[in-house]
Amino acid sequence: MTSLHADEAFLDHYHFTHDPFAARVPGFKFFPAQRKPVLGQLHHLARYSQLLLVVSGPDGSGKTLLRQALVASTNKQAVQSVVVSAKGAADPASILRQVAQGLQVQRPELPAILAQVGQLALTGQEVYVLVDDAEDLSDAALTSLLSLAVGNAEGRPHVFLFADSQLLPRLEHVAAGDECFHVIELQPYGEDETREYLAQRLEGAGQGIEVLSDEQVADIHEQSAGWPGVINQVARESLVEAMLAQRGAANRGGFSFSLPRKHLLALCVVAIGVLAAWFMQGRVVEDVEAPVIAQLPLGETPPPAVVAEPGAPAAPAVAPAIQFEGANQPLPLPLVGEAQPVIREPLAQAAGLSGAEEADAAGASGTADVVPEPAPVVSASAPVAPVVSEPIKVAPVVTPPVALVVKPVAPVAAAVPPPIKPQAPAAAAQPAAGGDWYAAQAGSRYTLQILGARLESGAQAFVKANGADYHYFKKQHQGKPLYVVTYGSFATRDAAQAALRTLPAKVQAGKPWPRNFAGIQQEIAQAR
Repeated sequence: MTSLHADEAFLDHYHFTHDPFAARVPGFKFFPAQRKPVLGQLHHLARYSQLLLVVSGPDGSGKTLLRQALVASTNKQAVQSVVVSAKGAADPASILRQVAQGLQVQRPELPAILAQVGQLALTGQEVYVLVDDAEDLSDAALTSLLSLAVGNAEGRPHVFLFADSQLLPRLEHVAAGDECFHVIELQPYGEDETREYLAQRLEGAGQGIEVLSDEQVADIHEQSAGWPGVINQVARESLVEAMLAQRGAANRGGFSFSLPRKHLLALCVVAIGVLAAWFMQGRVVEDVEAPVIAQLPLGETPPPAVVAEPGAPAAPAVAPAIQFEGANQPLPLPLVGEAQPVIREPLAQAAGLSGAEEADAAGASGTADVVPEPAPVVSASAPVAPVVSEPIKVAPVVTPPVALVVKPVAPVAAAVPPPIKPQAPAAAAQPAAGGDWYAAQAGSRYTLQILGARLESGAQAFVKANGADYHYFKKQHQGKPLYVVTYGSFATRDAAQAALRTLPAKVQAGKPWPRNFAGIQQEIAQAR
C-alpha cells in the first residue's frame, strides 16, 4: 500500500474515491481544531519575537503538517522559506549546506548566509528556516542554528524547529540558561474534535461519519490518545477489520467470491488461454501416446509391394496393410503370426526422436517404409537398430483363415523434421535504475520527490508506467523500508520547480517537492 494508492478492495467496499486516511490525499483541508491557533501564534512570533521557535509533540502529533501549513500560509512575495530535514544530515556542515543551497549562497558558512539574508531584507523579503525532525540534530548543529537565529548586524532569519519533546532538555543544555528560544507544545484532540477530524477526512473521500459507529469513534479516540497521525492509522485499521468481518460472515452464510471487475476480466482471459492450450495439447498427446490397434482388412487382393534396402538387390516382400484408428493413412508394418497391437512410441525411440519430434513427424507423414523382416523396422533414409519391446496383452481377434492381403505402398522416405530450437523468453522489463543512478548524481543537484511506497512493486509499477525519467530508491522510515519515486535531475532548485509544472495532473496531485541528491544519497547509505 502506498501513500497515494489505497487497496482496491478497501475502496470498493466503502465506495471511497481515495484512501481517506493516507498521508497525502487529493483536496486535503487543514483541520483547524487545536492547530489553527498554533499556526496564528507562529506567524505572530515570527514577526515580533527575536527568539528561535520550537514546535514540539510526539510522533503523529501533526508537526510536519503544521510546518507545511506554515509555509503554505506565508506571503510568498514577502517571505522566502527554506525547509531543512535533519534526517541523515544532523551535523552543522550538512545543515548549513542545505540552508545555503536554499538561499543560493556559494559558501555554506554562517557569515555568507547572514549576508544573503541581509540582502534579501533590503528587497523587503524575510527568511524562514524550518527544520523538520529536529530531534536528530547534534548539539553542534543546535549551536549553529541558535547562532543563525541570533543573526548579526547584516541580517537575522527566523528559525523554526519541529521536533519531539526529547529535544527540549538538550536544547536547554546547549543554551546554557540563556533565554534564546520559545517552545510551543502541541495538544491532542478531544473526542469531539476527533469525531470532527474523522468526518472531514471521510467527506473528502465521498463518504460521511456514518461509516463509523459511535463505538468505533470512541475506540479510535482512546487508542490514538487524540493525536491526528495515530487517528489516521487506527481509523483505517478499524474500517479494514469491519470489512473483513462482514466478508467472513457472508462466506459462512454461503459461498462468496468477489474481486474488482478488471481483475475478474483478467482471470477470464487467462482461463480461456489455459483451456485453449489444454485442448491443443490434448490432441497432440492423443496422437502420440494412445495405443493403436492394428486391423487386418479382408477381401482385397492387390499386388504386393516391394521395399528394398538401399544398395541391396530387390526382393519381393508381402506386407500386410495395417489400419490405425484415428489416422488418415495406413502404415505398413510386418506382422508375425496373429495381428497384435502396435504402439508408435517404440518406433520413435528406434528412430532417435524425442516426444515432441515424434509428434511432428507423425503429423508430417502417415506412412513409413519398412523391409519385410520379422523383427527390425528399417527406414529408407537411415538404418535403424532392431526394436525389442515387451509383449502387450490384448484381446485375441478371432477371424476365419484367410490369405494375407496387402496394399501396394510406394516407397516414401520417412519425414523427419529438423529439431525445433526453443526460443528464449523475452527479457523481463527491469525497473528504473536505483541506488547506482542516485550515487552517480552530484550532491548539489536536485530532483522531484513524487511519492513513497511501502511495497517495492508499487514503486516499480509507477516508474514503468510513467517513463525513464522516473527512478526510485529505498530508505528507512519509522523502522520500515520505504521506496521513494523521484523525477529527473536538475542543476538548481528553480529548475526542478519549473519542471514540476510540466508533470501530468495526476502526478502533480501528489504535491511533488524538490530535493537535493546529497540528502537522498545519505538516506540510501543509511538503509543499507
